[in-house]
Amino acid sequence: MATKGAAARAAARKQKDKWKSKRWFTIRAPRSPWNFEVIGETLGETPEHLIGRIYELTQHEVDGNFSRMHVKLRFRVVEVVANDAITEFIGLEMMNDHVRRQVRRYRGKVDGVVDCVTVDGYYVRIKPVMITSRRVKSSQKNEMRRLARDILLQFSARSTWVEVQKAMLSDEMEEMIKDATRVINPSRSVMVCKVQLIQSGVVLDDGMTLEEVIEGEARKAAEVKERRAAALVAAEEDVEDERTLDILAAAESLESVSGEEGEKGPAPVAEPEPVAEAEPAVDDAPTEAQLKKLKKAELVELAEGKGVDSSGTKGDIIARLTAMEDLPSAAELKRMKKAELVELAENSGVDSSGTKDDIIGRLTG
Repeated sequence: MATKGAAARAAARKQKDKWKSKRWFTIRAPRSPWNFEVIGETLGETPEHLIGRIYELTQHEVDGNFSRMHVKLRFRVVEVVANDAITEFIGLEMMNDHVRRQVRRYRGKVDGVVDCVTVDGYYVRIKPVMITSRRVKSSQKNEMRRLARDILLQFSARSTWVEVQKAMLSDEMEEMIKDATRVINPSRSVMVCKVQLIQSGVVLDDGMTLEEVIEGEARKAAEVKERRAAALVAAEEDVEDERTLDILAAAESLESVSGEEGEKGPAPVAEPEPVAEAEPAVDDAPTEAQLKKLKKAELVELAEGKGVDSSGTKGDIIARLTAMEDLPSAAELKRMKKAELVELAENSGVDSSGTKDDIIGRLTG
């Protein structure tokens, strides 16, 4: 048993990982009428494994038509060139939920199956469905089926497979059936529910070749890359310009600040003035009689210079200024608590915000 288990483990180690041997292939629509448009990607080990694969997607994903989101297109891989899997269109089918939404009570449903052959030898099976506004008799259904069959046979007999595809992907085929059966009973809606390619015919060489399509795609990709690189360079230049403007604005603001400081520079040289003011503060202070002789504008200017509230009448301002004369000295103010200083400042009409030193500075003015 041990020997058998060891052999199994050795075989498992030798087993090749199939996922590592697989590679991606690009799925392309037929040459006509889609010009080898890319419709998807798939994994495969070798090109032979892709032959015969069927790929389904909605018509909206191919041509961007939102009104045909309920239509599923079917493609079959018939050839592999390098990493490109070339397909052929093998039919379409409407989603069942869309068809069921069209059928309601008291409405008539007429369906049929028509086998057609195109000019280029394609054998196609078409299954139309006609929905009438009211119920119809069996004789009317048979006549509507006959008319639909005749119009489809006539159209396919004078058209190529590519022209039939274009009629199916648009509303042309449905409108033809609707106009032909109107004489029996007007149809509320006509749908080509399913189309099957039974046998292929002659493949036409109309349209661009695969090499031309690949070159065009590479050219467009290079143009997109160049535009993206140019946009990134422009964005970087805009960022650099913004940074330069910010730097210039900051330099200008620094120059303006330094200029203001340069203008105010000579003032600190004559700084002994505060000491001179502190010595004769009481003697040089105007008396109440002198204050009454001043105009209100002069009183306001004097009050603002001393940090005193300048609002109110002339008498209010004089009362605040005279109250400033009775304030304690700076040393006494420093010994007081902040709450006492705030109360004293409010009573004196001085701003009481800020630190203790700020309030003392305003009181000593």
